Amino acid sequence: MVVLDGKETSAKIRQELALKVKELKAQGRKVPHLAAILVGEDGASRTYVNAKVRDCEEVGFGSTLIKLPAETTEAELLKAIGKLNHDEDIDGYIVQLPLPKHIDETKILLAVDPRKDVDGFHPQNVGKMTLNLPTYIPATPQGIVELLRRYEVPTEGKNCVVIGRSNIVGSPMSILLSQHNYPGNCTVTLCHSRTRDLEEICRNADIIVAALGRPGFATPAIPHHRASPSEHNEGSGASEQRDNSTTEPCQQTRTNTAADRPPDAKEQPRAPISSFWKQPGTQANP
Repeated sequence: MVVLDGKETSAKIRQELALKVKELKAQGRKVPHLAAILVGEDGASRTYVNAKVRDCEEVGFGSTLIKLPAETTEAELLKAIGKLNHDEDIDGYIVQLPLPKHIDETKILLAVDPRKDVDGFHPQNVGKMTLNLPTYIPATPQGIVELLRRYEVPTEGKNCVVIGRSNIVGSPMSILLSQHNYPGNCTVTLCHSRTRDLEEICRNADIIVAALGRPGFATPAIPHHRASPSEHNEGSGASEQRDNSTTEPCQQTRTNTAADRPPDAKEQPRAPISSFWKQPGTQANP
């Protein structure tokens, strides 16, 4: 069994981003600026956005945290979103979910400028992801794909089971792993709360992505070989790579990424994790 270490990979990515920011500064170019809107005092949400602020400071991004009281009206939140949409200094932003119950989340997400939608939740960005076009990808699926890529896990022709069908994790995960890319070219089964014989389906999987928001769901019975969670979006996604030829723990060896990729398949032009340095009016950098 190989542990796909999300913490270690995240630290490496932050180091890489810090070097890129230094290069931008040396060239006299604009430093990326990320903003976040937090409505209310939800503890988990506050922890998450504060972590994003620290990450920005570490890599050298500019950051703005807009805190609004829980009683903020929908109209007031839409006004704050409009300001960010028209602020040329802001390259991307997130509206932290969940929102208070009196605010329509769908209406809020539709109001975000797709060019600044770093969460990848806007329908335009979801459509582009489905069509394999350059765009922002939701954080957890992008994080799992990045882990598979960096650990050079073979995915072509593998049976992949995704457990969970949320718009944020499960559904995009199933799309990304089925696309003609590396990582990708999997045969994907998307399971959910109405799926029958889940344990049997998992036993036949080479790769399992547990996208239920419940760490530890993939017990030794589902499946035989344990996996490590990817550290993205507070542990809402976990990936496992298995070897069905043995009941002993899988001994994964690194493979050549290029060799594992079919000759005519190119890596998907997805926006890198936390890649916000795009100029106004352009798509996210591939």
